[in-house]
Amino acid sequence: MATFPLMSFSLQGAETIVGCVIMDKSNSGVSRLSVKQGKPTLLSPAEETEKGLYFLSNLDQNIAVIVRTIYCFKSEEKGNENAAQVIKDALRKVLSHYHPLAGRLTISSEGKLVVDCTREGALFVEAEANCKMEEIGDITKPDPETLRKLVYDIPGANSILEMPLLVAQVTKFQCGGFVLGLCMNHCMFDGIGAMEFVNSWGETARGLPLTVPPFSDRTILKARIPPKIEYLHREFAEIEDESSTDELYNGEMLYRSFCFKPEKLKKLKKDAMENGVLEKCSTFEALSAFVWRARTKALNMLPDQQTKLLFAVDGRTKFNPPLPKGYFGNGIVLTNSICEAGELLDKPFSHAVGLIQDAVKTVTYDYMRSAIDYFEVTRARPSLSSTLLITTWSRLSFHTTDFGWGEPVLSGPVALPEKEVILFLSHGKERKSINVLLGLPASAMNVFQEQMKI
Repeated sequence: MATFPLMSFSLQGAETIVGCVIMDKSNSGVSRLSVKQGKPTLLSPAEETEKGLYFLSNLDQNIAVIVRTIYCFKSEEKGNENAAQVIKDALRKVLSHYHPLAGRLTISSEGKLVVDCTREGALFVEAEANCKMEEIGDITKPDPETLRKLVYDIPGANSILEMPLLVAQVTKFQCGGFVLGLCMNHCMFDGIGAMEFVNSWGETARGLPLTVPPFSDRTILKARIPPKIEYLHREFAEIEDESSTDELYNGEMLYRSFCFKPEKLKKLKKDAMENGVLEKCSTFEALSAFVWRARTKALNMLPDQQTKLLFAVDGRTKFNPPLPKGYFGNGIVLTNSICEAGELLDKPFSHAVGLIQDAVKTVTYDYMRSAIDYFEVTRARPSLSSTLLITTWSRLSFHTTDFGWGEPVLSGPVALPEKEVILFLSHGKERKSINVLLGLPASAMNVFQEQMKI
């Protein structure tokens, strides 16, 4: 059974200075970004809320990791003088609707994560940068060493327990713009839920009612009694690393972003169907198959090495009945494809796409219920050994968030949560392009880049 060692932190101490090197786009030189962080404060819900233990479903248990994102705002009409106060006040109000976010994770008597609704509060930090916001660079090609200065990490934190479920930092820049940096625990919501929360926060800041109030009862996804496991659930399978790929990650890591414009995505779909094996193919299926094959080749896996692809399917409409609108929690279910590296690379492109299509078809109501029951019996978590986990944010409308300064000029992740993760991000004004963000050892990245030339 997985354990969650306890960790505590202190809010005492003076302001801190954090710095990193960023590229100055005007002369391709290097300048020093310095961010002065104020003393963190805890914000409790504005209204009285329920106390006690808040149930987390088995779908929440599997993805208890910290996700860091930033939102860059700049308005021609108003500066950033009162940005922190507006966002701070709105957070206290919106926490009245999302009150578990003001609690802390703990372990239940059953050995599972639950939220203790202590009302301790979300953590809020005000900060100032010594440069203009545009000097951050293009965050659609994120540089973790730069962007992590725009989110607040708890000093010495090495566990998710007793750590705030939500940490917000508002950093003001000299140009009048500001950046909202968030650290949120994935066990509290999936991408859709997070998007609805941040947009509700923005609506609150503008004095508007919530368009999508949260539905907070997660007990509708309780395991069945008795549990009923009807599928293999190979997403939890531990695969032996016979190719020693983990050793590659001990060296220098490179992070790159590759843009797939509409015409390139169209070509991938055409290539997937050109031999007549497939009748149809989605953009996600074609792009996922393409990067899975490219990464497998870049890591130089042995032909008989098994490789696993993991990705999430939105199960909100697949449950019976469908999850209520505004469901505050994780409604995603992981599915998988497993095959040998040699099979993946030697067989036609359509074969890899077909494997992914089969994995998508697997996710039915019965499969999702079986996955919930599987965790209830085993307490197993998906293994990432010899695995690629693809997370797609390209359909999430984080770019619509408005705290009163208009929609963000840029928004996106700070870094990849694990080395096995690839992110798909929407790109361009019409958001029809997709940026593929990943990290690889330097030697593997060179091979991967060559594979991207289509």
